[in-house]
Amino acid sequence: MIDYKFNEHNTIEQIKRYIDNTYEQHYAAGKQQATEMVIDAGHGDGFCMGNIIKYAIRYGKKPDSVTGEYKNQGDLLKIIHYAIIAIHLWTEDKTHGK
Repeated sequence: MIDYKFNEHNTIEQIKRYIDNTYEQHYAAGKQQATEMVIDAGHGDGFCMGNIIKYAIRYGKKPDSVTGEYKNQGDLLKIIHYAIIAIHLWTEDKTHGK
């Protein structure tokens, strides 16, 4: 087993739980999420990059609605989730020769 220096294995599990939870929320209950509609309209890369920038800039400036903490983990998890979606889009483009 790899001796992770920064607890990466636990963080990856936490990221998975966060993403799983987003699929259980009300806006994921329909046939298509808003993110999918943006991607289908051809704006997926910009949407993901824009949200990554948004949450990176917001980190430390806006308090978490539950904890009140300014450096809240939710913003970091959103950055990672949008990065994962961007990686998926990149992979799809490469697979389809774009």
